[in-house]
Amino acid sequence: MDQVFEELKRRLMSRGASLVGFADLGEIPEEDRRGFSHGVSIGVAINPDIVRGIGNGPTLEYYEEYTRLNRLLDSLAEYAAGFLAENGFDAEPQTTTIVVRDRTKWRTPLPHKTVATRAGLGWIGKCALLVTEKFGSALRLTSVLTNAVLPAGTPVNESRCGSCALCRDACPGNAVKGVNWSFGSNRDDIYDAKRCQKTAWELMSRLGIDNTLCGKCIYICPWTQRYINS
Repeated sequence: MDQVFEELKRRLMSRGASLVGFADLGEIPEEDRRGFSHGVSIGVAINPDIVRGIGNGPTLEYYEEYTRLNRLLDSLAEYAAGFLAENGFDAEPQTTTIVVRDRTKWRTPLPHKTVATRAGLGWIGKCALLVTEKFGSALRLTSVLTNAVLPAGTPVNESRCGSCALCRDACPGNAVKGVNWSFGSNRDDIYDAKRCQKTAWELMSRLGIDNTLCGKCIYICPWTQRYINS
């Protein structure tokens, strides 16, 4: 059966995924994972040339890349769910049209980055984004929930940011508190989502776009710098 899941991973990578991992979601409250036992985490890296351009704030090119990646991720999640269904499993893609975000708290019941940490793809940085060894935080994510018993990766439970505070110092909204994450941490203890969203909207409005993007914490992360300079 593992061959089926390896084939899924191979197909996702051939369709544009940069990272794919499988997660056991048993430690997540059942209502948050909607009764599903496992998850597929899918990441697509942001073009390094575009990341190099956001050191001073978001650009039109970054917004266009962000939009493109969201479309690609939805298509990858839908493909993965279809593949699992064809092999006899229940699966639900967490696409942008399905996931409901609580706009009062700027959070979803089961963030893609949580599935990614359970799959062993990375940890949560001080800026509350997933950080990976290969791409830093220059990565967009999606996930699929399923009852397929996937060959799960080893969960990451602790931050690897250590004493680094570059994202805190670079944040134009002072949203990053400089606190290291561990599994089960309250996001509000790590960063202020409302401050982040308010500042990101102000930055994008200067470009004439009604959206909330910034990217300075992505750019400044040492792991991201390794990626874009490699």
